[in-house]
Amino acid sequence: MTGGDFISVERIYKTYDSGLAALKGVSLTVRRGETLVIVGPSGSGKSTLLRCLCGLEEIDAGAVVIDGQVVSGDARLRDKMRPELGLVFQSFNLFPHLTVMENITLAPVRVRRVKAAEAEKAAGRLLEKVGLADKAGARPAQLSGGQQQRVAIARALAMNPRVMLFDEVTSALDPEMIGEVLAVMKDLAAEGLTMVVVTHEMGFAREVGEAVVFMDGGEVVERAAPAARFFDQPATDRARQFLEKIF
Repeated sequence: MTGGDFISVERIYKTYDSGLAALKGVSLTVRRGETLVIVGPSGSGKSTLLRCLCGLEEIDAGAVVIDGQVVSGDARLRDKMRPELGLVFQSFNLFPHLTVMENITLAPVRVRRVKAAEAEKAAGRLLEKVGLADKAGARPAQLSGGQQQRVAIARALAMNPRVMLFDEVTSALDPEMIGEVLAVMKDLAAEGLTMVVVTHEMGFAREVGEAVVFMDGGEVVERAAPAARFFDQPATDRARQFLEKIF
């Protein structure tokens, strides 16, 4: 169930020191409870957009509004809102010297000030959710890539974020491991968690996305809702060219 905009991006620009214009006036909205999927060719600005949303990159112009508050340009407010945004990267970024349980409970205890016993109990529930209840004592090196990515998702969820951002989380996985990660994401979408997903998995985008944004050259070329409309009846020549190459 959706209702109201949780994220609003208003004509944001981002140019790197190299001179690369990664974002050129991008605008979009994400409604509460919506799964928004962002697709497009490599280098189109998709990952940069996610990094700007969560404050890992500073924008040059425009505004990022989260839950009605303009967080761009306000470091204090951005830091306050950051725990509300769970971000899962292509690389797993787990601490190799910590167990799975320790990886998941570290941030809730240190940032949210959750008691250790409570954090471990919640982590146990999350490990069950991602199908890894028996891996609490394992270290990342003992897990497959798909298992590590599911731990990374559980770690992000442990902060009780209000929105989850997924940045091409299956790109580094072997084909047989992709399905197990996408299954977890499908469950989260079905539960009504607000999600923004950058992906090359077009089957997932079509099935799970309530809306699709197609980016190219640092711009939003097309937005479609429901997602199937983009795949069945793309509105722009550029989108048609993109889909013809991948199907």
